[in-house]
Amino acid sequence: MYNGVIAAATLNALSAANQLGGSVTALVAGDAPEAVAKSIGDYQGVSKVLTAANAAYEKNIAEDVTSLLVAIQNKYNFTHIVGGHTAVGKNVFPRAAALLDVAPISDITAVESNDTFVRPIYAGNAIATVKSNDAVKFVTVRGTAFEAAVAGGDAAAVEAAPDAEKVGITEWVGEDIQKSDRPDLGSASRVISGGRGMKNGENFKLLYDMADKLGAAVGASRAAVDAGFVDNSLQVGQTGKIVAPGISGAIQHLAGMKDSKTIVAINKDADAPIFQVADYGLVADLFDAVPEITEKL
Repeated sequence: MYNGVIAAATLNALSAANQLGGSVTALVAGDAPEAVAKSIGDYQGVSKVLTAANAAYEKNIAEDVTSLLVAIQNKYNFTHIVGGHTAVGKNVFPRAAALLDVAPISDITAVESNDTFVRPIYAGNAIATVKSNDAVKFVTVRGTAFEAAVAGGDAAAVEAAPDAEKVGITEWVGEDIQKSDRPDLGSASRVISGGRGMKNGENFKLLYDMADKLGAAVGASRAAVDAGFVDNSLQVGQTGKIVAPGISGAIQHLAGMKDSKTIVAINKDADAPIFQVADYGLVADLFDAVPEITEKL
């Protein structure tokens, strides 16, 4: 959970878990997990919910959450442990898999069977089909590749997770989160992204104006972030957030957006790689095209 609600990536991971066959046990860990446990228990496929109440779990401190996962696996001996390919999943799952001497399977985009998965490699330029013979498979799921699970199942039984050793070597100090009225970048249904071609941070206002008209989130390439145009929380692509829509021309940007349902590209370079995957492409100067499109929306 995140800030007392079910994280969007959790519902995508639940859809993937339901494709594995068998019953699904959900884990809710946090300072006060009871309300979220009741909520997730109503989703289709969930037969049991484990709750772990501790302040260390509220902020997903990696060492302590890892210890919890290992304790749960040692008690229940699950065949699969599935989570979102988020910052938390990428931090915790490899740690837990290593402690149990198995190999994690990261960023899957399809489930072929209960031991075979599809995942992108080489920044999405190749697709690998991976089979695992490990007794327990730690799997992180690319959220944009799976529809979110829906509520409507029978209420699942809720029980306490086994106690786990609190490692206590990392202390949560605080966080500084930028507030925005726009949708969250990681779960937005529409994203408008800009890169180095925006030239400076002030020009991103063109994208903000369009995003406000469309109810969209705003993203940026690593080059734009490194240049100080925008905050790094907006970064998308291979080194940023994987989003359903995506960004401009460089091949590494395509890694974060190939699962988009519709891709619209504006680029002055008619040979930009983005046009190879775009559904609609406009060869034009963004400083002319974007204001005109925004005005007509």
